[in-house]
This record gives sequence, structure tokens and C-alpha cells, in this order.
Amino acid sequence: MGYKPSPRPVFDRPSHIPYAGVTRHLWGEENAGLVDDWIYASTENIHQIVFGMQPGGCFKHTDAFRTIFGADELLYVISGTLGLANPETGEVCIAKPGEALFFRKDTWHHGFNLSEEQVRVLEFFAPPPAKGTSGPYARTKPLLSENRYIQDEFLGRWPMEAAAQEKSRTIHPKRDADMLWSLDAETQGAYTGFYCATDQLTVGKTTVLGGKRTRIERHKGDECLYVVSGVLNIHIPDAEGQAWFELNPRDGFYIPAGFDHQYFNMSHTPCEFVFGVAPDF
Repeated sequence: MGYKPSPRPVFDRPSHIPYAGVTRHLWGEENAGLVDDWIYASTENIHQIVFGMQPGGCFKHTDAFRTIFGADELLYVISGTLGLANPETGEVCIAKPGEALFFRKDTWHHGFNLSEEQVRVLEFFAPPPAKGTSGPYARTKPLLSENRYIQDEFLGRWPMEAAAQEKSRTIHPKRDADMLWSLDAETQGAYTGFYCATDQLTVGKTTVLGGKRTRIERHKGDECLYVVSGVLNIHIPDAEGQAWFELNPRDGFYIPAGFDHQYFNMSHTPCEFVFGVAPDF
């Protein structure tokens, strides 16, 4: 199939995005891999999707689909095992459920499903496609003609040169030990680990403990989130009309910049959600 821009669902107010109503899209080419997208939101400030690949599936770049963009990206693995490679440098990273990978603009990337189940990956992308950072930007880049899937310059020098390899990374694995952690000391009800916090995109995972709530928050940028586990309630005190929402796993939510909001867990078990804020946290 030829290149077509993906749909861009936008919202003008705080909005619950139930999984059943998420916008669907298929992209790619048969010879390079097809990818199934669930597009939660694609505003002027942030792009949040989940993409899926069947067992044995992958995506690489072609002339029409050049996988190099003008944005910061965070990929959080929901299910399956994701292999992500930079075919320009030979870097290869493996991420399992609950782990994430981060890279900045101008990073070539290929994705592979390395498991026997569908891999699903939550992606945050900013600046978003609405700013011209996806297909139009990629077409300004010279087509990469050779794909590398190993950094063979380190063979014969491993692990002695591990520090040099780490310093040269363009793709950054993010596990619990690699996160910047914060505690909600005001309510003692939640804690958050940040995967990335740049001048373009902030992404983290918040755990709200059973029967607890967070403090009231407000961000300078747009926020999108995805419920990983548990049932999450959100209160938007200044929203017009409905101000109290209940979200289940795989549901999303959009909060425009400047809106106060507070998260509640009304059950006895912890609730987890991954959020992205762009451009300014």
C-alpha cells in the first residue's frame, strides 16, 4: 500500500477515550512489514498510539515509509517482546512487557516481534505529526541503503568497552532501575517513574495505591494517558459537563494544557497508567 497520513483524532476538552472507540489504522508495505495502529490522540502538541505486530511481524523502512522522524519517541511494551534496531548504527535493544525504549529525533528505527504472541507497544511522539514531524519530515532525509543489526565494532572488545557503547547509544532502554522516581508525599497515595523528560516530551508511569488519590495536578502541555492495570477514576473539577470519569485497562484519556485534574483509585488493588505530556510538563 502507498503512503497515507494516519488519522489524527483531536479533542477540544478533557475526554475519555474508551478502547472500543479508538481510531484504527494499518500502514506499511508487504515486503517491509504491516503495522496495526490504535490512534488514541494526535493533537497539535502530542501523539499517542498503540501499535501491534503479529508473531514474526516487523517494520523496516522503504522509500515510501522512512522510519526516521523529527520527534522524541517513547515506546512502552504492553505485551510480547519488542526488538528495536537502529539500522544505521547497528544498535539492537530488546524490551519485554513493562519495559520501555526512548530515542530522539533523527534516529532510524526498525521494529521486530520476537515473541509468539502479538506485540503491542504504547507510543508517545512529540512534536506530533500535526507539526510535520512524521512522513513529510522523513522524506527530507536521504534513504538509508544498508541495514546493520549488530555493532560489530565492539566484537573482540566486549564487555571491556561497554562504557563506550553506552555513551554512543541512540536508543535508550528504560527499566525500573533506569527511571527518575518521585513520590506523592502530600497524599502518600501514588508514586511515579519518569522514562524521559526532555524539552519536547515527558513520559512516566504512575501507580495509584488501593483506596488512595493523587494530589491535584496541572501541566503547561497537553497530557494523554493509557491505563495499564486496575480501574482509574479521574476528576476534572473545571470541566464543562461531565467531570468524573472511570477508566478500565486499555482506555485512554486526554487533558488539554491548563486543566486541574486528580487521579483516584477506588478499589483495594493498585492501578497503573502511563502518561505523556508535551511540550512542557
